[in-house]
Amino acid sequence: MPSLNSSCLSWVDYDSGTMYLTFHSGRSYTLRGVPEHHYHGLLHASSAGWYFNTYLKGRY
Repeated sequence: MPSLNSSCLSWVDYDSGTMYLTFHSGRSYTLRGVPEHHYHGLLHASSAGWYFNTYLKGRY
């Protein structure tokens, strides 16, 4: 599971359309039906929190 250099997300993993996220607060999300390009986008975003809020939260 890749670690993120993020002030809010501690790690993310992806497997067959399912993204697993854990925040530094301890809160975890399992998002289903996520296209793989969003996984790579999150990993390479200058702000993982912004990417999550903009492209993932409430959509998957």
